[in-house]
Amino acid sequence: MVYYILTLPVTLIFIANGFGQLHYAIKLHKKYSKDHNFINSIFVFLLWIVAGTAYPFFYSTSNANIEYFQTISMIFICVITPLIIFLILYYQHVFVAKRSPDIKKTRIAEVLLEKFDQNNSQIKNSKVNALKTDLHRKCLHLFPAGVIFSLWIFAVYIWDGLWNQNEIWGISGEDYGRFLILTAGYSGILIFAALDYIRLSCIFENRNLYHLLPDNVLNILGKSMKRNEFFEFIKPTALILSFVPIFFFRFSVFSAATLIATIGDGAASIFGMRFGKINFPKTSKKTIVGYFAGFLTSFGISLLSLWLFSINLPLIKLVLIGLGGAIVFFFVDFLNLKIDDNILNPLFCATTMGILYCLL
Repeated sequence: MVYYILTLPVTLIFIANGFGQLHYAIKLHKKYSKDHNFINSIFVFLLWIVAGTAYPFFYSTSNANIEYFQTISMIFICVITPLIIFLILYYQHVFVAKRSPDIKKTRIAEVLLEKFDQNNSQIKNSKVNALKTDLHRKCLHLFPAGVIFSLWIFAVYIWDGLWNQNEIWGISGEDYGRFLILTAGYSGILIFAALDYIRLSCIFENRNLYHLLPDNVLNILGKSMKRNEFFEFIKPTALILSFVPIFFFRFSVFSAATLIATIGDGAASIFGMRFGKINFPKTSKKTIVGYFAGFLTSFGISLLSLWLFSINLPLIKLVLIGLGGAIVFFFVDFLNLKIDDNILNPLFCATTMGILYCLL
């Protein structure tokens, strides 16, 4: 009973955010129906609900010592993270907006849209500018995966393996890594979502808080977003949310899927833009070079991840699982569905590899 009480606040916060996101999506679709992808928003809403309801089941209920770490995690997610968000907005309101009232006229959504239009015009006339914009996007997407790997390696190989802290705290390095990743991941999702709520508040005439967004945040968004993405929640939110359901798989499978969704997708986009000359299909912006670059990169990083985190896995099994993930990535990329591939790639690649891991 204590176990579920400790995790209940996180569950409620994420379910509430899911319905909040859905409310915004409905408003955005009414106002920007041509630009807003409502189907995508429905999937993101469902991921919020899944993330909230799944949280209590990630921790090991057989180890009483884990309750201490659960409490710390809950405090970070439900108390410290909202406090950080509040302090950022309070600082912007009191020390920036009030001291410079004109900022409400300059720090507006229309300015960001103008930057998008300027970037689009430059991109149309220059492959170099297009490549720079895509690099900014992919680096932003790669950041969550980098954090996940860093925390897991620290927990398993340093905290447990080198420092032997598992003997002091009574939990394994894998349990500690799970605690670190869940705390950082769930907190990060809330921070991204809160900033997006502020950004998208421009659709409400009487509740527009857009001017409270820090300039450095707006600059990052201007460099890493496409114009039509202004009318949706930013991609890293959907990407991290899509990592939540697949966290139940073995870490080797989970890590392979996250790398496919970030590095594999990035390779397909960047190599396609830099070296691709033949579009396929002709009506698509995607190139044959991009497809092959994404497939080969996905296969390679899958093999690496499976080899690193499943040491005793036979070579033939390792190759087949990695190949399965790469093939699924290729088909998701080729079909170019309306649903964001930041959602589809982790879910379908991890599921395929997880099934193959069990069957082979």
